[in-house]
Amino acid sequence: MARRVSRAEKVKGIFQQFDVNKDGGLNREEMAGLVVAVNPRVKFSNEQISAILDEVFRTYGEFIDGEKGLTYEGLLRTYDDGAGDVDRDFDALDLELNSDYVEVMASEASSSSIADERAVEPHKKQRTAAWAASPKHGIVYDDTWKLVDDLEILVKRLKTKQAKDGTMKADNFDVYSDPGWSTELGPSSELSERRVFWDESSHDYAAFVKELGVLRSRADGARSREEAFDGHMAIGRVLYEHQLFKEALVSFKRACELQPTDVRPHFRAGNCLYIVGRHAEAKEEYLLALEAAEVGGNECSYLLPQIHVNLGISLEGEGMVLSACEHYREAAILCPTHFRALKLLGSALYGVGEYRAAEKALEEAIFLKPDYGDAHCDLGSALHAMGEEDMAIQEFQKAIDLKPGHVDALYNLGGLYMDIGRYQRASEMYTRVLAVWPNHWKAQLNKAVSLLGANEGEEARKALKEAFKMTNRVELHDAIVHLKQLQRKKLGGNGNAEGEDGYVVVEPAKFKKVGKRTTLRQDLANALEIRAFQRLTRLNRCDVDLLKKEMAETEVPVSYSGSGIPEKSIRKSTLEEILRKLLNFLKPEIFQGAVKAINERILSVMNDSGSGRVDLGMFYAVLAPICGGPAERRKRIVFEALLWRPVNEGGVHIKKVDAIRYIKLLRAISIPSHGVSEILEVHGEADTSPVSFSEFLEMFDDRDWGFGIMTTLLKLENGDRTRHGHYACSVCRYPIIGSRFKEMKLHFSLCSKCYCEGKVPSAPKQEEYRFKEYRNEGEAMKDKCMFFSLHSKNSSENDP
Repeated sequence: MARRVSRAEKVKGIFQQFDVNKDGGLNREEMAGLVVAVNPRVKFSNEQISAILDEVFRTYGEFIDGEKGLTYEGLLRTYDDGAGDVDRDFDALDLELNSDYVEVMASEASSSSIADERAVEPHKKQRTAAWAASPKHGIVYDDTWKLVDDLEILVKRLKTKQAKDGTMKADNFDVYSDPGWSTELGPSSELSERRVFWDESSHDYAAFVKELGVLRSRADGARSREEAFDGHMAIGRVLYEHQLFKEALVSFKRACELQPTDVRPHFRAGNCLYIVGRHAEAKEEYLLALEAAEVGGNECSYLLPQIHVNLGISLEGEGMVLSACEHYREAAILCPTHFRALKLLGSALYGVGEYRAAEKALEEAIFLKPDYGDAHCDLGSALHAMGEEDMAIQEFQKAIDLKPGHVDALYNLGGLYMDIGRYQRASEMYTRVLAVWPNHWKAQLNKAVSLLGANEGEEARKALKEAFKMTNRVELHDAIVHLKQLQRKKLGGNGNAEGEDGYVVVEPAKFKKVGKRTTLRQDLANALEIRAFQRLTRLNRCDVDLLKKEMAETEVPVSYSGSGIPEKSIRKSTLEEILRKLLNFLKPEIFQGAVKAINERILSVMNDSGSGRVDLGMFYAVLAPICGGPAERRKRIVFEALLWRPVNEGGVHIKKVDAIRYIKLLRAISIPSHGVSEILEVHGEADTSPVSFSEFLEMFDDRDWGFGIMTTLLKLENGDRTRHGHYACSVCRYPIIGSRFKEMKLHFSLCSKCYCEGKVPSAPKQEEYRFKEYRNEGEAMKDKCMFFSLHSKNSSENDP
């Protein structure tokens, strides 16, 4: 029975055909004969032949055996590198291998690297990635192997040409934290540590794409739909391995068209989309893969954990961290040994401010994989956030011991040392970061800060100049502010030192206000904190009417709490989707920060039972006062949000008990000095009498029991960017922005922050301080005019 001639056999046949002297090598004369013979339609000049031979003998010098010339292994390598087409050359030479020759080949195979036909399949599996041998995603049809072989040749040819031209670039992945990319249940083995960037604008790349199109056409021309699917999946996997992600995506998309209900092409297409930065599209592919896997039953169950993990990663790419937590948690449930899912869960929980839960998940990941450097790093960050500095240092150090160039661990450890005042150690960590990542501008800025803290002013100045060269971002201003604050701490000490920058903290009873328009210290402090929350979340840029629109368009089923009260409650991950629509103008990383702040400040209070569900109507009502829009409109939306809740739905009044509960919740969230305990106090909770909008406004605006602080908040919104000319705060020395508080007897001025904190210059001292608030320079000028007018009038009356 005739057997198919292998690729290796064809190369051997070509070699022996031109090894005229049978010395086991092709000298220049023999190689010239081969070049001419395999290109019968080309007429080469002597100069051209000589140039070709020079290039071959120079490029494959390691395969040149003295005077003998190019060895068989060298010729095989030239074909492997895409320098020629084995099948075409074999056919052009009209070679035939007889049965005797085949037997010789088989006997030689035992002592050489040449495989006979009986070893063809293992040889292919050795040359191709391990995935091809997998019974679940491997190659099924024999013709698919031919496609893979030809594609490998094309890729090697492209790689050789781009490497020679210097257009092919690589980036070292090893200096960054592992993003947790899940391709299998264990660590990622599909992507090398070096990311390859191909030059897609080159002529070589265009030629490669054209030849790739021919292979795709061959796959489409297969005898059955299943074989075509197998071909496109194999082409996609080979391209993915060589980090040709855009081209791999084309193949996986074609496979999706051929078999829409198959999990694998959707999963692979999602991977490609995520890597090229198309996170939203990646998420859609993973959702399709998840749907197909759930329909497919046990046959595709092995892929479910990976789909959940990668779906979570793509959601994080959009800033949807709460939603990502749900999928990481599901992956860990499906596969309890999935240490990567647990690490990602811990990292995401840390990202939304749930530090204890993050600690637990990260410790579990480390238990499963003790040498997991990234998990140690994130655990260190969680411990640092909880104030457990010594344990955090240990975890960061473990991450660095496992990977000395771990940028995140070095950078975060530097931040920890800064926070505890060990500035010299902090500067050492930032120096190590810069050794690995020279253009890390944040590390350069922090190095300057830490050097100043270590009393190395000249070195700090040099470091700051280097930071200016790297970037002109606004963070530079923040770093300079930090530098100045550290200098003032040295000058002023703990606030009791006498000197130009010394200050003392005065108890609230000694602060008196002049005029009704001057804000009380505590009210301003609370309003400033709410204003900072607004800026962090950007909720002041979200028009309050969008909340009303969401209430009208969102259908939420009624559920019952433990007390039997009907409510429209949703999971926090679903709530995050609503927030994404409200704050759709935010970039993913900014939105992630906003969700963290909302989770820490609002959801932690509303979800005190730990059920993971939130009363949506009450959430809208809490959000409305700090959204954008006129004050009266905000209050109206608060009332409508309470009406939208099932306990009040269908009327024009709300129950008094519900109004009281809302106001207590709002105060517990917005005014930390009152705390959550106030929610539990009894003040007429049993009163179910109806409350109209006007009656609700009286309750809302009450200064003692309501949210009267909103008036102060509105003042800040309208004037907290106002500058007061040349005036600087007498304590912190910064130019005053926002309201200026002038002490009427000693004539010094304070900024809002120092006024709230009760700081006054340490000398001279007095029993009480009387302040008047100026919101702009016009008010101050008006006061001066009145003063001089009164002074002039008194002088004229006293004239003789």
